[in-house]
Amino acid sequence: MTKVQTEIDSLLKTVKSIHMIGIGGSGMCPLAEILHSWGYSLTGSDNNETDTLARIRKMGIPVTLGHSPDNIADAEMVVYSAAIMRDNPELSEAFRRSVPTFERSVLLGAVSRRYENSICISGTHGKTTVTSMLAQIMIEAAADPAVVIGGKLPLIDANGRAGNSDTLICEACEFNDTFLELSPAVSVLLNIDDDHLEYFKTMDNLVNSFSIFASNAKKAVICNGDDPLVMKSVSGLSNIITFGLSDSNDYYAENIRVLPGVKCEFELMYKKELLGTLRLNVPGRHNVLNALAASAAAFYAGMNFRQIESGLAHFTGAGRRFEILGRPDGITVADDYAHHPTELRAVLSAAMEMGFNKVWAVFQPFTFSRTVMLMDDFVTALKIPDRVVLSEIMGSREINTYGVHASDLGKKIDRAVWFETFNEIADYIFSNAKTGDLVITLGCGDIYKAAKLILEKY
Repeated sequence: MTKVQTEIDSLLKTVKSIHMIGIGGSGMCPLAEILHSWGYSLTGSDNNETDTLARIRKMGIPVTLGHSPDNIADAEMVVYSAAIMRDNPELSEAFRRSVPTFERSVLLGAVSRRYENSICISGTHGKTTVTSMLAQIMIEAAADPAVVIGGKLPLIDANGRAGNSDTLICEACEFNDTFLELSPAVSVLLNIDDDHLEYFKTMDNLVNSFSIFASNAKKAVICNGDDPLVMKSVSGLSNIITFGLSDSNDYYAENIRVLPGVKCEFELMYKKELLGTLRLNVPGRHNVLNALAASAAAFYAGMNFRQIESGLAHFTGAGRRFEILGRPDGITVADDYAHHPTELRAVLSAAMEMGFNKVWAVFQPFTFSRTVMLMDDFVTALKIPDRVVLSEIMGSREINTYGVHASDLGKKIDRAVWFETFNEIADYIFSNAKTGDLVITLGCGDIYKAAKLILEKY
């Protein structure tokens, strides 16, 4: 273990009061719930009133809106989300007073070491969906896992839960190598694609990080046997279980059938043996792969086929994963987190197979570096739908030193238009979309606000 990991593990044995900056974040709230269930005295702060904060307050955890040095009070430890800037007044006060401070991923790593069966799900794409699928299966089967998800699971109407077992299910994000903070019993590797190269610089570095993550697994590695980079990352490991679409894998799918609406079904196979038919209420071949990964992990965790079949049949998707928001005037309005070309291709290909008159892709590029580095791949993906509407790029943590704009992308795509504001996008959709069309907002920023504005127009 690293020095920081040893430090936080030791402190968690002695401290009683913890302050969480950005407690309402999707990654922070589940950790607050888990720490609260362990008996820690928590306080928190955030900038905006949300359903998440209401949930936290119902647990009896006091939350302050706005950031002030006074919010630290007598906290013996401070945890902050990755979105918190270094000059945040609470973080600055913690540094000034030498209060031990840790970024959220470090705390999640410490939490993972408290569980005998920590199942940590990694991959460039699909982490939230697979984590949600596995959580749905195990919660319905009364296995009572602790869960930390990047999106909201409708079953629990939350991003996570404390649970009361020795099992933790959580996402393992490769961004800035944060998944190397985790201590998994089971490492799940879904795929490796060219993302976050502003940090990793080369694909070899990215693959090497996944290799370290896989090798950290104490019990097993469950991996996509059809992904060459995944298989390269697990080379030399012996405790491997594979899933995929080809029959060379341990778990694989046969006879995939797309049904009316957003449904599909397939035969689940294990080493040439038919286990049964699985039915999904989420669209696309990428979700067949996600279901295979969740099934392999569920079997390893002790679930049986009937429990897996039931959980997946009841799974309707995680928040912002092809989430149907409404159907005004016969127009289906949906929202999805897809922000990488591979994700866009998967979502938009699935959408085009669902029988809509026209598919309108409303896309918000996220970060200038990704837009520049993957420009040609974005163009290819966004040629799939019937119509494309672009918002300006959300720079997030970056400054636009590249001089890139959404118009640079839009000019390469037939039938694409672009606007500076979400109001303009909503007006355009309202004026042009017709009954029988699908309008799907796409991106990991705040493009979902455009979807809400579109619904308000109706």
